[in-house]
Amino acid sequence: MDNLDYGIIGNCRSAALVSKTGSIDWCCLPEFDSSSVLAKLLDEEIGGSFEILVDESYTITQRYKKHTALLITRFSDGENAFEIRDFMPRYHNEDGSYHSPPELVRYVRLVSGRPKFRVKYDPKLEYAAGVTETFIKHNFIASLTHGDKFDTVFLYTSFNKNAVVEGREIEIKKDGYFLMGYNEKIFLPNTKRMYLELERTKVYWLNWSSTTPTYKKYNAEISRSAITLKLLSYDKSGAILAAATTSLPETIGEVRNWDYRFCWIRDASMVVKVVSELGHKNVARRYLQFIIDLIPDKDEKLQIMYGINKEKKLTEVTLDHLSGYKGSKPVRVGNAAYAQKQNDIYGILMDVIYTQLMQFNTDIENGEELWSITKGIVWIVSKHWQEADKGIWEFRTEDRHFTFSKVLCWVAVDRAIKVARIFKKTRKLEKWQALEQQIREDIHENAWNPKVNAFVQSYGSDHLDASVLLMQSYGFIPAKDPKFVSTVKAIEKDLNNNGLLYRYKNEDDFGLPSSSFTICTFWFINSLFKIGEEEKARKYFDQLLSYSNHLGLFSEDVDFKTKRLLGNFPQAYSHLALIECAINFSNKDSEESILESMRE
Repeated sequence: MDNLDYGIIGNCRSAALVSKTGSIDWCCLPEFDSSSVLAKLLDEEIGGSFEILVDESYTITQRYKKHTALLITRFSDGENAFEIRDFMPRYHNEDGSYHSPPELVRYVRLVSGRPKFRVKYDPKLEYAAGVTETFIKHNFIASLTHGDKFDTVFLYTSFNKNAVVEGREIEIKKDGYFLMGYNEKIFLPNTKRMYLELERTKVYWLNWSSTTPTYKKYNAEISRSAITLKLLSYDKSGAILAAATTSLPETIGEVRNWDYRFCWIRDASMVVKVVSELGHKNVARRYLQFIIDLIPDKDEKLQIMYGINKEKKLTEVTLDHLSGYKGSKPVRVGNAAYAQKQNDIYGILMDVIYTQLMQFNTDIENGEELWSITKGIVWIVSKHWQEADKGIWEFRTEDRHFTFSKVLCWVAVDRAIKVARIFKKTRKLEKWQALEQQIREDIHENAWNPKVNAFVQSYGSDHLDASVLLMQSYGFIPAKDPKFVSTVKAIEKDLNNNGLLYRYKNEDDFGLPSSSFTICTFWFINSLFKIGEEEKARKYFDQLLSYSNHLGLFSEDVDFKTKRLLGNFPQAYSHLALIECAINFSNKDSEESILESMRE
């Protein structure tokens, strides 16, 4: 079955996707949201790729080096074997800054015999919009385009440059390398130097991963997901991307194709909460600074999303010359949703601010700015919480009073009250507590539908929605509250399809969704666990884990029928929810083993 059988490599500046046969089919340089250099993922004919080709006698296997972002693809015919170790360099400089250049390295390691391979090196700059020409120079291979924009990319290698460009057979007699970079190198690379880059990058990731706690159960899944979330963080600004790709369809052949190389306040805040709970405080600090930098004026409303360099305008255009993933047009760059109004983001952000203050205590260096933001958020919520919006699923048609948005408005005020107590600022407490109570009562009155015995998608609706499952994890309602238990049961009956969840079943702007939104299934599993149906929850969790790709990675969606991965990849949302579920199960097992040892 066709699937998103890719590994991600990256260095918190950009990323690339490497197929299970060692072909790099997606890479944007110099940054995540730059135009593509390799985009076979979005057009098999003209997109451009960097492939390692061997004859049929070779078996190809792929794995990550444990606790790192180094991807190892092994080619072996029994007697002759070699490995491609793919990575983007990332490590600390002596001054404490990071070395993360806009380049990727393919270190070729000879394992045994005299293996042979060919290279298909076919970069297509600027989303393959114009002609890319490749020239062999004295020290490197240069590829350039003179289309609407001039752009270049450089390839350095220890192998014969003519053989590489012409796709001729190459015999591996010793270790070698390829370095594809956005800039011409001042100091010429060599194999020894590339080995050093590999080792330094490996040590960086091992050190980073050592901060993640060890769990009794699902430890490998938690570790891989944490590294994947880190790979989707952008050092320079603190932004966190929703995914590394654009226009991978939610359903093959349909038009639900979006650009996810941006920072959604909602996704990023959820990621930060999980990653900082795992002990990775720097990601959280950088993200909070990203937010502070975005809110210069006290009355400036937050957008739901920003560019990774804090861009506020993300105009959406289609690239009609690209055929799309498996023919799914259009390919989009930019995202028109940036202009939407979604009232939940204030609660999501306040929850992160509160969590960080709890973790860092109040010695946080930007406490005064965070208190200003807190006051500003409550002011905005008090003015706008009663208005309809587009909701978490970004309906592009009419606004509604979405339950999730209302609950998160309540969260905003609830967390602001807690933050006020931390800062010992009690002047506004009475006013804020009255507002919190007013929103809470409004939700219980209007979002509860006695006919379906559940909290519903929006006020006055009969439709169920997976997002209301988060009411409990945000502290709006206890897990064992009969209203929450019956909501989980109603959602299970209506939205569960053999252990995979619909987001909702009412038609949206594009008809009825035919794939499961992966994070919703994780939310459902979590909710089952919380209401006491732990065995069922674990069964669904193990089943869902089996739908990941060969490296344990998830995209945004899973097809109900074929179980293939769909949507942008890898998806931050999916991996943060995986971590939350896995930690719940693991902690439960730890508690049980402690009780057992006490009984003995």
